[in-house]
Amino acid sequence: MGRIAILTDSTSDLSPEQAAAAGITVVPLYVRFGAEEYRAGVDLTTEAFWQKLLAPGAPHPSTAAPSPGDFAAAFEAAFADGAEAIVCPTIGTRLSATYQAATLAAEGMPDREIRVIDTMTTSMSTGIAALVAAELAAGGASAAEVEQGVIDRLSDIDLLVAVDTLEYLRKGGRLSAAQAVVGSMLSVKPIITVRDGVVVNLDRQRSRAKARAAVIASIASGPVERVAVLHTPTSPADEVAAFRDALVAALPGGIDPARVTTDLIGASTGPHLGPDLMGAAWLRAR
Repeated sequence: MGRIAILTDSTSDLSPEQAAAAGITVVPLYVRFGAEEYRAGVDLTTEAFWQKLLAPGAPHPSTAAPSPGDFAAAFEAAFADGAEAIVCPTIGTRLSATYQAATLAAEGMPDREIRVIDTMTTSMSTGIAALVAAELAAGGASAAEVEQGVIDRLSDIDLLVAVDTLEYLRKGGRLSAAQAVVGSMLSVKPIITVRDGVVVNLDRQRSRAKARAAVIASIASGPVERVAVLHTPTSPADEVAAFRDALVAALPGGIDPARVTTDLIGASTGPHLGPDLMGAAWLRAR
């Protein structure tokens, strides 16, 4: 554990390997299938989540934020491990009660330095914010400097995902029924993003291929410092590889291959997005 501990929540879609490599602690959300409840990434792996979601007759899953007690336990563990302060980027407050839970936990430790950041986004956009925080902390920045450094880069982080349907977002309460109906008209493929902390149906294309091409074109409209290609296990490996290769080739000025990851949508975000999606979160270069 470094001098400044970095925590985030499981909507960040950081894999266990990514989180461990960066020294980031992930506080899990809860995923419920009917009466069964799991901690995302703890009791329920990403792969097991998708198997359950797509099983015939499976109930539609719901998600719930960690409790303040969950965050308090994670904060206490970080301090017990030698941290002097904590910086905790979370999913946007308009998408989940996770930020509020982390804030309440921090307020319950007034003698500790804990800085909770509302990233106003989700999935690997929050994950990228946590990775930026980890890099700043590893470079010797103070907690205040890490917090400000992340806040300064939030406007450079974006997310675009071509989904097969808006039905999962409707079921999860992230879009109204009327908005979801638009996405199903004429079998168009919606492209979604998060704007001002709210899920938005940004564009619609007439085919999956056109939707993915539009995502690539939008991301490649300027230089990129880091990119996380997002997909689900239902996406064929060759399609994922082709999307990644086309995106990397389209980026102006190129990109360090080490700054390109390929990431699965996890159990905390998957219930709201559904299978067969393709997209990316990215950090614009300055």
